[in-house]
Amino acid sequence: MKIRGSLPLVAVVSLLVGGLAVATPGSASAASLTEVTNFGNNPGRMRMHVYVPDTRPTNPGIVVAMHGCGGSGPGFYSGSEFASLSNRHGFIVIYPSAQQQAGFGNCFDTWSEAAKRRDGGSDSVSIVSMVRHVQQQYGGDPAKVFATGSSSGGMMTNQMLALYPDVFKAGAAFMGVPFNCFANAADYPPGSSRCTGSGGANRTPQQWGDAVRQAYPGYSGTRPRVQLWHGTGDTLVPYSLLQEEIEQWTNVFGLSQTPSSTDTPQNNWNRRRYNDSSGTTLVEAYSIQGAGHSLPSSGMAAQAIAFFGLDRPA
Repeated sequence: MKIRGSLPLVAVVSLLVGGLAVATPGSASAASLTEVTNFGNNPGRMRMHVYVPDTRPTNPGIVVAMHGCGGSGPGFYSGSEFASLSNRHGFIVIYPSAQQQAGFGNCFDTWSEAAKRRDGGSDSVSIVSMVRHVQQQYGGDPAKVFATGSSSGGMMTNQMLALYPDVFKAGAAFMGVPFNCFANAADYPPGSSRCTGSGGANRTPQQWGDAVRQAYPGYSGTRPRVQLWHGTGDTLVPYSLLQEEIEQWTNVFGLSQTPSSTDTPQNNWNRRRYNDSSGTTLVEAYSIQGAGHSLPSSGMAAQAIAFFGLDRPA
């Protein structure tokens, strides 16, 4: 979720810092945000915009970057650092625009029964169509498809990882909620929600994990790695839901609820990592001290891209 209105100061600063961070002397780009129509099956009636950097490998990675409620694909393009990172590292960014209404305008559907089923006929199907289009049109690498998003887009990130683990290799959810947290559309607005209201939902790791397993019954392949972000001062989507997300994904992976390591990579960024027996981080969680409902801020998108393994020169 994200209430309509102007960007908070921290986001404005983030954009300025992000733009400076990727600028190089003499570098000029002809790449621009482009709308794509007729990209395939689109039950969510979504709009699609794509950013294709001028310099990219033959088979570039794909990042689906999703906005918060009240936003749009072009708005998230302008209000986040993913396009500038695309110029640096050569991956393609898809910016979907949600159309669903559930107490807020233009939210990604994470509440309907259709949204909780693979190929159920909601927004997730539209997003997979966008990914397929980019793979066909630009030779996008099917082994390098990733999802990220803020608020409603962070919720949709968890949705895509649960429903399409065979399509997405990893995701980074900013200010999201666990998959299958909302009962229905009436449960979505935070004032009355059993998911985000009254301090947030509280279920067992097994219950959360079962929700993911039931989304694609019988799936036995590799699951996408998950990066999670939340501000400790978030009152719109309670910070406590970060722990519920951790419990969900560690249960899906069969990992301990105790982190393998903890550190502070930047001031006020507390990171927990949950590794498998080989030492590979499958779940990574960031608690941002004092931050409200205002992520990602400067430098966080770069951490997501590094988690995806896309942080190489274009």
